[in-house]
Amino acid sequence: MPESEPPRPSSSPSSGPAPGAGPGCGVPAALVRLLTAASLRLDLAGRRADVVLAAPERRNPQTPSTWRALAEAGGWLVDRADVVVLRAEGPSFSAGLDRRALTPAGIPGEFRLDELVTRDDGALDALIAEYQRGFTVWADGPFLSIAAVQGHAVGAGFQLALACDLRIAADDAQFSMREPALGLVPDLTGTHPLVAAVGYPRALEICATGRWVAAAEAAALGLVQSVVPAGHLAAATDAFVAAVAAHPAAAVLATRGVLRGAARRTPHEQRAVERAAQLPRLRALARGER
Repeated sequence: MPESEPPRPSSSPSSGPAPGAGPGCGVPAALVRLLTAASLRLDLAGRRADVVLAAPERRNPQTPSTWRALAEAGGWLVDRADVVVLRAEGPSFSAGLDRRALTPAGIPGEFRLDELVTRDDGALDALIAEYQRGFTVWADGPFLSIAAVQGHAVGAGFQLALACDLRIAADDAQFSMREPALGLVPDLTGTHPLVAAVGYPRALEICATGRWVAAAEAAALGLVQSVVPAGHLAAATDAFVAAVAAHPAAAVLATRGVLRGAARRTPHEQRAVERAAQLPRLRALARGER
């Protein structure tokens, strides 16, 4: 059972191939097995990769296996993709944490809650840090990451979308940070981008109430950059990727790096970052490279 039992959204994208890797990807067999066990799929076409949550019948719940597979997939893509799209099959992007993790029986093959809490603080901290890698890889990797969200993005699903550089939402998308309702805090890296997008007071209100944030409000708050009709999400995502791919990848990714830390820098520091990023670009152009 995922983090919540929301009302079923109106759209239901058709299911794709089985979890694992799409044809011709050249994905190592060990990674394919990891992805398949976590109900994920990796599609690679040119310099675009799609990481697909592929358990639509369960509304794409997440487990530690999901997070380990996401981390490994992101690591493998480091020198193979310029743009990565995180998307999902079925009516929901992700209904969040598989709540079996919080039951006495737990999730087969994973630590039970009573086993987790026997660890000392250092070991438990290290385990959570390992889980977080499944999210930080999309923020820190040398590629532009885009979340294409339909239906519900709850808890860990919301945080996975927040881990990406940009978010495109179907008009039936709904976001909710449900961890406090379960007696937990959001610890899968979502709090920083949430506060950066909406500010501390609004972020606290969203988390403390666990309320739904519909697509239109998410756009108004800056949580998503575009809202499109539910049936057009795939086409809108493809069009955005094509627009990005029309420009030199090195320049796009260098600009991403310049912008990402701008809010934390002084104007003087930001000007220095701009100069440092421009030098290799000027040299590349002089060599006839883009």
